Amino acid sequence: MILLEAHSIKHYVKDRLLLDIDQLRIQQKDRIGLVGRNGCGKTTLLNILAEEIVPEKGTVIRHVSCELLPQLKRTDTTKSGGEVTQEYIQKALLRNPELLLADEPTTNLDTDHIEWLEKKLKTWQGALVIVSHDRAFLDALCTTIWEIEDGKLSLYTGNYSSYEKQKEAMHAEQRHAYENYEKKKRQLEEALKLKEEKAERATKKPKNLSGSEARITGAKPYFAKKQKKLQTTANAIETRLEKLEKVEKVKETQLLKMNLPNVETFKNRIILRMEDVSGMIGDRILWKKTRFLVRGGDKLAIIGPNGSGKSTLLKKIINQEPGITLSPSMRIAYFSQNLNILDEEKPIIENVRSTSKQEETLIRTVLARMHFFKDDVYKPVGVLSGGERVKVALTKLFLSDMNTLILDEPTNYLDMGTVTALESLLKEYEGSVIFVSHDRRFIENIATRIVEIRKQQIRVFEGSYSQFKKNKPRKRHDTEQDKRLVLETKIAAVIGRLSIEPSEELEKEFQQLLRKKRELDQ
Repeated sequence: MILLEAHSIKHYVKDRLLLDIDQLRIQQKDRIGLVGRNGCGKTTLLNILAEEIVPEKGTVIRHVSCELLPQLKRTDTTKSGGEVTQEYIQKALLRNPELLLADEPTTNLDTDHIEWLEKKLKTWQGALVIVSHDRAFLDALCTTIWEIEDGKLSLYTGNYSSYEKQKEAMHAEQRHAYENYEKKKRQLEEALKLKEEKAERATKKPKNLSGSEARITGAKPYFAKKQKKLQTTANAIETRLEKLEKVEKVKETQLLKMNLPNVETFKNRIILRMEDVSGMIGDRILWKKTRFLVRGGDKLAIIGPNGSGKSTLLKKIINQEPGITLSPSMRIAYFSQNLNILDEEKPIIENVRSTSKQEETLIRTVLARMHFFKDDVYKPVGVLSGGERVKVALTKLFLSDMNTLILDEPTNYLDMGTVTALESLLKEYEGSVIFVSHDRRFIENIATRIVEIRKQQIRVFEGSYSQFKKNKPRKRHDTEQDKRLVLETKIAAVIGRLSIEPSEELEKEFQQLLRKKRELDQ
């Protein structure tokens, strides 16, 4: 059964054709992930399908009820971003639409709540179209991927990992086609060169031809005829060269070799010690006294629920607070979302060069890998989008004369292509990386050690994120989390009823639920 269909959609942003889609259909129980670079039109397409935006050309036909979960949510509230996101999700699901269009539904959610949302949507019976940068989330939920590229919509069967494999197979096929094209081109160019050389030689009298023989045979007409024939063949080869269908070369990732400071006294040595350090905000305990160490070259992920103290731990390290000892060989570059390390007046490449001792070739290679190509590097930072500025800041830190990167939520505002590029850079990086993230795939691909902050305790795990998940003792926590999620669902339902039919009884029930949630949180 078709729930929604769209035909001949064209939509412009100023003079740029943003979307040019011939046809799309959403069937009953479809689970679709919508992906593409930042600014490619994903949010615009969701709004067109939800009939919030009218396309400049084309039609959208909806056959069922539809709910849009917007990316930009209200900010006129004392609630946290995560609480606002949860409220939107609860209300949308309570309305029980047959089609849910969700734009970045995991925004501001910590890993616990992302996993809760996954469970919710897995059992939900309606159809879904999800825009998300969370690859693990798309893997868990989607059976189809729609990709927007240059305004066009392409369909791939399977989840996000399957889409990646299909894209890689396409790149491999293109690489093979390019190799065949280059081989054929070389053969034709060599054949053309050979024929032109022969045609050139055909104008000269051969050394072994005597004067009497030349008089008998007529040397000039003979060689002129031979030259014409060779030139005709050369022209035919040249025509084949011109008609040879050009195949573009696939951009290959170049391996990096960086010169990091203090390598001899840094690599595999203890560079950070934390001894009997506790975390507090006012009277609230974030974590009790703890101790652990970091070695040069570690890739350390700091994880935990929102408000558990992850960013606080990073700041304690940076400020070298009491109980934290840093090796003299350790040189720290710190990334946070305020991007205060950038000079908006200067171009991208000048911002990166100003703190780097790396060679120009390497600087341009890394910028290209972060999708700043050719003349892009001369754009002033002030004209860039938020996501582009994050990329510049990360590149600047990565190439700075430091050997330890401390990153607070580095994948926020990055599209998937850039996240993949950043992962590749960090895996090749020989220095240490200490980072906070809720992106499970990013953590899995980068981390060699895990520090979890939960229930006022810090737990250090030696191994990858997948190993950590398998070994994690969390029965008690799962029970508490389930209770919390049940309460949140009930609270959202009561809020919905209060807005329609307020009563003293409902208000009393609402206050009781809030009290239970506060008790559980404490």
